[in-house]
Amino acid sequence: MRQALNEAHLAFESDEVPVGAVVVAKDRIIARAHNLTEALNDVTAHAELQAITAAADNLGGKYLNGCTLYVTLEPCVMCAGAIFWSRFDRVVIGAKDEKRGFSRLQADILHPRTFVQFGVMEDECQSILQEFFQAKRRQAKLK
Repeated sequence: MRQALNEAHLAFESDEVPVGAVVVAKDRIIARAHNLTEALNDVTAHAELQAITAAADNLGGKYLNGCTLYVTLEPCVMCAGAIFWSRFDRVVIGAKDEKRGFSRLQADILHPRTFVQFGVMEDECQSILQEFFQAKRRQAKLK
């Protein structure tokens, strides 16, 4: 999760919502990514989708069986759908997203064989998001 948090810091520095993701296979990082929605002018350029694409390219196949996704913020429904189709063995999540996170749907949106773990480095993951949005609110008040 520390590596995913490093990615979130890169997003923060680029004025992107600070979410980072890392894909691990056989105890080795095969993909790392952060939000690029502003840089690419693409609402689908979430950290999870960027990491999934990079991991699939690295492995040479669309399924990520045997892989773990570490992500600093609970994925939205769009990303959860991509995680489902990618067939991750495990998803490790830092901070919950009460407003937009997939778990608020109370549905089995991830693949039934995917193990999900919440709350890893939760305080650190939550803190960078709070800092980012507090700065955005301060900037908005100055305008």
